[in-house]
Formats: sequence, C-alpha cells, structure tokens
Amino acid sequence: MGEIEGTYRVLQTPGSRLGAQKTAGVSTLEPGQNLSSAMASSPAKAHERDLPIKIKMLDNTVEVLDIESKCYGQTLLTEVYKHLNLIESDYFGIEFQNLQSYWIWLEPMKPVIKQVRRPKTTMLRLAVKFFPPDPGQLQEEYTRYLFALQIKRDLAEERLTCSDNTAALLVSHLLQSEIGDFDESEDREHLKTNQYLPNQERIEGKILEFHKKHVGQTPAESDFQVLEIARKLEMYGIRFHLASDREGTKINLAVSHMGVLVFQGNTKINTFNWSKVRKLSFKRKRFLIKLHPEGPYQDTLEFLLGSRDECKNFWKICVEYHTFFRLFDQPKPKAKAVFFTRGSSFRYSGRTQKQLVDYIKDSGMKRTPYERRHSKVRASTRTSNTDVPKQSVPFTEGLRTPGSPASTAAPFYSVHSSTSPAPVLPIFAESSPSSLDSRAPYTRIPDKTTAAPAEEAGRNLMQQPGSPVLQGLPVDHPQLSSLVLKNPLGLTPAFQVNLNAAAQGSSPLLSPVLSDAGGARIEEDDEMKRKRYPTDKAYFIAKEILATERTYLKDLEVITVWFRSAVIKENAMPEGLMTLLFSNIDPIYEFHRGFLKEIEQRLSLWEGRTNAHVKGDYQRIGDVMLRNMRILKEFTSYLQKHDEVLTELEKATKRLKKLEMVYKEFELQKVCYLPLNTFLLKPIQRLMHYKLILGRLCKHYTAEHRDFADCRNALKEVTEMTSQLQHSLIRLENFQKLIELQHDLIGIDNLTAPGREFIREGCLYKLTKKGLQQRMFFLFSDMLLYTSKGVTGTNQFKIHGHLSLHGMLLIVLDPPVEESENEWAVPHCFTIYSAQKTIVVAASTRLEMGKWMEDLNVAIEMAKKSTEKSEMLLENSVCNRSNKLPPRYLLGQAQRPNTITHVCWYRNQSLSLSDYLCMIQNQLSGYLLRKFKNSNGWQKLWVVFTNFCLFFYKTHQDDYPLASLPLLGYTVSSPVEADGIQKDYVFKLQFKSHVYFFRAESKYTFERWMEVIKRATSSPARSSLLLPKEEKDSHTD
Repeated sequence: MGEIEGTYRVLQTPGSRLGAQKTAGVSTLEPGQNLSSAMASSPAKAHERDLPIKIKMLDNTVEVLDIESKCYGQTLLTEVYKHLNLIESDYFGIEFQNLQSYWIWLEPMKPVIKQVRRPKTTMLRLAVKFFPPDPGQLQEEYTRYLFALQIKRDLAEERLTCSDNTAALLVSHLLQSEIGDFDESEDREHLKTNQYLPNQERIEGKILEFHKKHVGQTPAESDFQVLEIARKLEMYGIRFHLASDREGTKINLAVSHMGVLVFQGNTKINTFNWSKVRKLSFKRKRFLIKLHPEGPYQDTLEFLLGSRDECKNFWKICVEYHTFFRLFDQPKPKAKAVFFTRGSSFRYSGRTQKQLVDYIKDSGMKRTPYERRHSKVRASTRTSNTDVPKQSVPFTEGLRTPGSPASTAAPFYSVHSSTSPAPVLPIFAESSPSSLDSRAPYTRIPDKTTAAPAEEAGRNLMQQPGSPVLQGLPVDHPQLSSLVLKNPLGLTPAFQVNLNAAAQGSSPLLSPVLSDAGGARIEEDDEMKRKRYPTDKAYFIAKEILATERTYLKDLEVITVWFRSAVIKENAMPEGLMTLLFSNIDPIYEFHRGFLKEIEQRLSLWEGRTNAHVKGDYQRIGDVMLRNMRILKEFTSYLQKHDEVLTELEKATKRLKKLEMVYKEFELQKVCYLPLNTFLLKPIQRLMHYKLILGRLCKHYTAEHRDFADCRNALKEVTEMTSQLQHSLIRLENFQKLIELQHDLIGIDNLTAPGREFIREGCLYKLTKKGLQQRMFFLFSDMLLYTSKGVTGTNQFKIHGHLSLHGMLLIVLDPPVEESENEWAVPHCFTIYSAQKTIVVAASTRLEMGKWMEDLNVAIEMAKKSTEKSEMLLENSVCNRSNKLPPRYLLGQAQRPNTITHVCWYRNQSLSLSDYLCMIQNQLSGYLLRKFKNSNGWQKLWVVFTNFCLFFYKTHQDDYPLASLPLLGYTVSSPVEADGIQKDYVFKLQFKSHVYFFRAESKYTFERWMEVIKRATSSPARSSLLLPKEEKDSHTD
C-alpha cells in the first residue's frame, strides 16, 4: 500500500538549531575575478532579480518588500520582523492562500518562489502562529498589542466564535484601546465606519454599555483584557482542518499548545495531549496519531483529510506546535540520505518558547516606546508605562536599540523595504540608546511625534507613589464578572480547561517549559539566577500559597469540569443531584479562580524590579489574604452541605447503574488521580491549609511589621471558619474512607452503615495451618476484618473473616511463642480473642505492633460503651456490586490502578484515621529538581505531595500527573558524603535500594518539604492533628 510519507516522534531529545546545509558548488566566476567584483559589475542584473512581495500587516496596512527571487522564507520573515522591530518574533509567521484557497504557513527553510506560485500577485499576511495559553507569557507590551490585533482579525473573520455578550465585551475593550474613553456619538460613528463583527449592529447597544465601564483604562490594560477574555474561549487560537474519521463522520482537526484537538462543528469532543502521543505521521490523505498503549483502547488513530497536501500541511503544523511549546531546543536535523530518501525531513526551525523566554531574559533588552495610530482623530492623552495589571512586570532590564535583530537565526543579507507614505502600524520612535527607558511609555496621538514627551510624561507618572498604572483590576471588575457563569450545569469542559493556565513565573523553579521526555535536564548554573529574586522568608511563604492554590484549583476542576462533562455526556445524573452537587462547588471554584489571579499578580509585582518605594507596597500578602478570607466566609454554608453531597452521591451510585458505571469509568481516567470523592473534601481541607500558612506568617513577622496586622486578622477569620467545620471534616474523612474501602473490598455491601468509624488499616501476619500468612486487616469502631489480596482481575481484597469488638480480648505473647527448643519463634506476636474465634497475629516490627495494640484497645473500650451491635451481611462470594473498577490512584503501572490500601499491602505498612487527618495539613506543591541515584543531570518537575504520595507533572498547567511515587516506607534525610551531592537544599528519599534526590530553590522550601514528608510518613498519636501544637491540649478527638 506504500510507505509512510512523513513521521515525527513526539518524544524528542533536545537538539541544536536547524540550519541550511552548505553544499560545495561549481564556480562560475571568470579567472581572476572575485565575488565582490562580480556583484559590483552587474547591479542591473541583481536588481532585475528583485521580487516585490506584498504583505498585509495585522492592522490591515500593506507593505511591499523587495527580496531576491531565490531567497529563502527566513529572509522575508527577518525583514518583516526588522521592519516592525519585533522582538518576540517566533510567535508570529507569514501565511498565504494556495490554489485551493486554504491558508499555509511560509516555511523558513524553503525558497519563497517554490512555495508561493504567483509571488508578485499573491497577498501574504502577517499572523500569530503560536498562541500561548496565557498572555502573561508574552513579555513585551508591543507583542500583546499585536496579539490583540490578531484577536480583532479573528473576530471579523468569524474564526473566534463566542456568545454575543463575550463578543460585545471584546469589542468594547478594542474600542477603548483604539479611541479612548466612552463618548456615545463618536463611538457610534466609529462603529459605523469600522466592522469588528459580522452583523455588529445587532449588539451595538451591549458594546456601548460595556465601553462605559472602561473609563480610565489604558490601552495596555485594554489589550491585556482582550487577551484574557479571548484565551478562555474554546476557539482561541484554533484553526480548523476539515477531516473525517474511520466511520466517515465529518470532523474538524486542530492543534494547540495542549495537543491535537478534535471538534464536531464548534464543539471540542476530544484532546490528544502531547504526553499521550508517541508518533505523528501521514500517508497520502491519512493522518495517523500513535498513542502510548493504555488499557484496551486502540493505540493508533486514523483521520482522512481532503488531500495529501492538506494532510501534510496539518502534520507540519503539529510538528511545529509540539516543538515550540514542549521542547527546550529544536530537534537535531536528520542526516541527508546519499541515495534514497524515505519520508519528509521537515522539522521546526525557529526558537522554542523556552529559548525565546530565555533570550528576552538574558539579552538585557529594553522595551522601546511606540505610538498607536487610529482611524479616528480623537484620542486620549493618557500615558502608560509598560506594566500591565496582571503578570506584566518586566523580566529583564537592559538596552535595546531600535534596529536590533529580532531573530537569532543565521544572518541573512540585507534587503531594502519599500516605504509607505502613511503607515498605520506602530512606528518606533527614534532616539539614542542612552535615552531609552526600560519602562518607556507611549502616547496615543494620531500624528507621528518623538519619544521625548512620552518619556517625560512617563517619568512624572512614575514619581507618583499612588500611580493607578500599577494598580490591578479587582476580581469583581465588571469586565471579568460578566464572564462568570451562574448556571451550575453550564460550564463546558473546554471553557473551563482553558481558564486554569497560569502565568509563567520568573523564579528559576517556577513555570518551566519542559521536554516531552518527562522534564528538562538542568545545567549547574541555577545559583546565580536565584540571587536575582527576593530572599525574604515571607516571600517564600507567599509563594507556597500560590503553588498550593494552583494545585487546589486543578483539583476542583476534576469535579467542576471533567466529572461534569462525563455525567452530562452520558446523561447519567438526575437533575436534582446535579443541582445539589454543582451549585455547591461552582461558586467556590469561581471564587478561587479570582483569588489565584490576585495571588499571581501580587507575586509578580513582588518579584519585579520596580522602584524601591513602589516595590515595597507589594512585598506583602496579608492584605490579599484578609480581603479574600472575608469573602470566603460567605461560602461557609456551601461547605456545610458537603456532607449531604457525599451521602446523596453515594446513594445515587448504588441506585442508578448508569451513574455507577460512569463514576467507575471516570475514576480510571488519569485526570482523576485520587478517589473521586476525595476531591469533594478539598474545599474544607484548603481552609486548614490557609490557617497553617497564615500562622506561619504571623510567627515570622514581628508585631511592628506592616503586614502583621493583616495576617493576624486573616488568621482570625479563617480560624473562625475552621472551628465550625473541623468536626465536619473528621466526619467527612471517615465517610470518604468507608466509601473507598467499599470499592476495594469483596464480600461486604454495607460498609458505610451509620455510626461506623474507620480506625486503622494495614498488614499483619496471621497464623494458619500453613504457617504465617500475610493478611490485610481493617479495624472499625464495631468490628475487625481480615482479608487477602486475591489474584482476580478486579485487584480487590477478599474478606476471610470478621471479628466483633464486643467482648474482644487481647493478649500479648512476649517473649515470642516457643513450643520447644526446636520450634520456630514469632516476634511481635499477640492473640485476639473474640466471641466468634481466636486468632494469632504478628506485626512486622515492635512499632507496628504497638500501633495496632493501642488502636485495638481504644476500639474495644468504645465498643463496651456502645449498646448497639452492628449487623453486617457477609457473603461467601462476590456480591452483586462487585466493584470491578477501583479508583485510579497510582499511575504508570501495567495492572489495574491501586489505592493507598494496596500500597499498605505491598509495603507492609499500616495507616490510621489519624494518619489521614495528619496528611491534610501536610500537603505541598512546587517545582523541584529530581535526580536518580545513578544519573548525572537534574530534572525540573512540578511536584504535588498529597495522600502519602508524590505526583510528578511537567508543569503546573498539566491536567494529570505523568507518574507517582508512594512514600509509605520511605525515609527522608539529607544526603551523606558518599552520595556525591555537592548542591544546597537537597533531600534524599530512600526505600531499600530505591534512592531519589530532590533539590529545592531555597532554604525555606527545603525545610518545608522535609517537614511535610517526615510528618506524613511518621505515625502520630490519636489526638487531633488539625490544630497547632499549642491548641491540641484543649481539643478532644
């Protein structure tokens, strides 16, 4: 049937920049003639070979550039970028329409005349090629301005489809950016002469209504708001490629920073994340996606496009998107075959996003002043510095000349560009390098002026400590609040998934762009970079709030986005339960989305290099915490309903088989990395985290510190909430554990009986006729179950017996059992006497035996006081509700996923309810560098520690972990000299021969990771673990 025409393996190793290969040719010069004299003697011929290329810019002006007819696409790109003085040029490209009228990107490594059939008559146009998930990743204000123009173009061409309200909001911000503050008569006149939307007259009233609310908003703020709103839309940056699947169903394919997307109409129905994709290839009209094997699903997907050229074009775009967003460096070019070639050798030839960010940071370039030109004469005289309210603090300071090259590619010869008599594109004001200011503002005037007045205005503005330019928009700003959905059933997965992309932080361990191999290999030069950032302990505490808030928001999305999508798709949940579930959690999710943006904004300003008197206002977090803790108090009633939600959800899954299957299948998805009902407990758990972190801040600050009062008041607010919800949390944790065990055990169908409390689970060795046999024991307030792990496909524990606690008696056999001198001995052994039977068990260590003895004695005393005896139905075979699909907890294993109970079995450990409660306050997130025992390099990963397990992600934006490491049985310590670790802030995790090293960014972060891992993996007392040490004495469990 023929060979594959083009392949691309997604798991690439970093390589070097692609470059054109130099070939040895035959000289055509006359004897004694050199190259320079030959070029000088024939200027007319060279001029004849010049090719005029028309390019439509993003503001719809047309520029004509003269290039040599044989030049490569990179030459034309470089000239356009120089003409615009564009620094972050790799986000952009030049596109043109082929004979079939679909758009194709100009390839840098091919001659222009071999790509464009009629170059003299074809209109090329500049466009955004790569859409980052967050405008905060764009470091230049000018780049954001061009991105806003691209959004404007997409709206006009109906590429960016959205609701009327959102479209009106976008146009209102564009109006504010272009003509300034609201003036009804002039606004209407401007809308008559400028078409932002098809049929915009229909929503003109909404546009004007929104525009009224933007008074005083600077152009930079308007541009940023346009991008903030646009990035949340499902069609942001999407370019459709018509295709069909194997069944012939018409679909649309697209590619984004996340991976390959599949749409039906304008609705996204599937996403193939880059981490899932092993290889992309095409064969004639067939586009093939080879996935990593996972369960019973097929690992190769096939789509049929309209033609071979369309298929190859889409394949190239996928290759470029993957390289740009996921790799540190470009892949190495393929070696040219001597005789035969097989497949396409196409590879992305520009800089990756990571290279581009590093280039801007390391090159020391300053932002250049520029002015905006508009069709209207009326303009605001406001000036603005380059800061944008959110995530826009400059990454670097330095010097940038207006004529500096925009690309680091191999140098090309210079060409002359034609001049336009009245260009509308931003013209960079000319000034000497020494006069350029890194925070240079721009003016909004219709005619060209010099940069000096703007610079002077900017300096005057910066001298005002209360300058509104640096003030961020509040969370409840009308521009943002209009997007909040009120309907609990109305959040679509695509809309919500795009909401969570956070800005790239500027810390060495914050927001990296990682390679697909699982992470980036970090060179040994991080120490110098760390010195650029704040070293105050309060800064790192605030950074912990940010990191854990990002993880918390992702956890909420498992319910609000992913689970909602699953039940709506199958119509599996009754409307009443849908309303109960999502009306309680959606408002909390919306609040924390805004809260996270505020924290990101504050940390961005804290890290930024601003004037000292301005910067000091932002080197605190107490005011943000106090304001939001007071708002959060309004949600206490929602949190108190979580008990009802859990109960009703469990009842419904027992009653409705369809919901039960959707529930179980969802727990098998990678995004559900914990048991599903665990995520419902996260809002209450988060309050405990706030209390502990604020307590840490108050302890760090002196009473005279200006942030101390706010932190103390915020701590009082959150303490009031936790005191109301603390007992609810213990009750919910118990109920959640019972539900989880119900899924993991075979032979019991009413484990969640009212009044039953979970106490401890773990391994003991039971004496049988065959000797000591490993058994998994489960201790509850009314009974003791012992089970074994069967070899069934369900990977569950089969109940062998149960003992009632009423009348139970324990006898410790110490010294060990000794029948005679020739008999074997059993250490750490004790006998359990009950009304049903007597069993002899042994623990693995004396410590484990002590834990079991303590908890058993407490449980027996509790049973004596109880007058009710539990009634439990035990079955000899698997009950009807056999729980064939347990929760997906641990990833990367060939067998069915395990729960933490299975980890106890394999590691021979035990856990009590107190351990689970302790785990609540010992959760942590952040970037760490990981090193294996025998490896050389360090790998940067986003690490989440929860439920006694480390989960590893490439970035904090990823939806699910790549791998996990259960820490039960591991010890944490500092490296010894024999380990050969010469770096600071490194801790070591070891279980038998398994050794891992992790490196933190600061002393505080290092101590926090050591603390939470030690506390979570050690067994505490049975007293409450939700209160600080000084409060424990007054608390009873």
